[in-house]
Amino acid sequence: MLRFIAPALLLSAGLAFADDKTPAEIVGAGLQAAFVDFDAAALPAYFHEDYIQHNPGVPTGLAAVQGFLPKLKDMGLAADVHRFFADGDLVVVHSTYTNAQAFDSETMVAFDIFRVADGKIAEHWDNLMPVTPPNPSGRTLVDGPTEITDLKKTEANKALVRGFAERILKGGEFDALPEFISTEMYHQHNSQIADGLDGLAAGFASLAEAGVVIKYDTIHKVIGQGNFVLVMSEGALSGEPTAYYDLFRVADGKIVEHWDVIQEIPAKMAHQNGKF
Repeated sequence: MLRFIAPALLLSAGLAFADDKTPAEIVGAGLQAAFVDFDAAALPAYFHEDYIQHNPGVPTGLAAVQGFLPKLKDMGLAADVHRFFADGDLVVVHSTYTNAQAFDSETMVAFDIFRVADGKIAEHWDNLMPVTPPNPSGRTLVDGPTEITDLKKTEANKALVRGFAERILKGGEFDALPEFISTEMYHQHNSQIADGLDGLAAGFASLAEAGVVIKYDTIHKVIGQGNFVLVMSEGALSGEPTAYYDLFRVADGKIVEHWDVIQEIPAKMAHQNGKF
């Protein structure tokens, strides 16, 4: 299955393309050519021929992307982009896909990560899942703040979130939650968990009672810009190999908001690159 950014992305991103493009601008231009213009002939200007794919259902290489374009155009695949940020050579896009029925569900929420090298898109990772209902606090999977702020705090915010991922998500040191999460405001977007530390505790308790076991084994990447930090992790959900993409918003040195996309890792993939 191909999971890239579709037409609405660049219209909402408001990018200006200069001669010396930033990674975000390169990704934007490439996705414009592919999923707004559906112009297969233009893609070599933006994608490496040996483009590395990590989506489990898509073969690696640029030719696979070009081959999917007619189908994607015919199905009317589109995306509403909610968040778009960059960290070095990596670009993160948080979006909702519509007309995605050929890809398991009519509407999907996704994180896409692109790596840029030598002026072209060189690699792609993603996590996708069907849209689920609002959580007990009324928040959806994608609503909430979108503005990138606190650029000077990027590294400090990434360090905070990495500590949270290692100690809480992976290490299970739940007594240390107040070191990382604000006790005054914590907005949650997971469909099964309410706002606040109390909501987080109640949500995990409810999942445990239902026999749902969440396990984080490996933190693969921590990507951030300003107040937004994405963690790409691998683990298991009730024993099934699972990829976790967790996005956090940080304010005043504490985590104040969380979004996630969870996807099972299949045993067989269309390439040898792995999910991560």
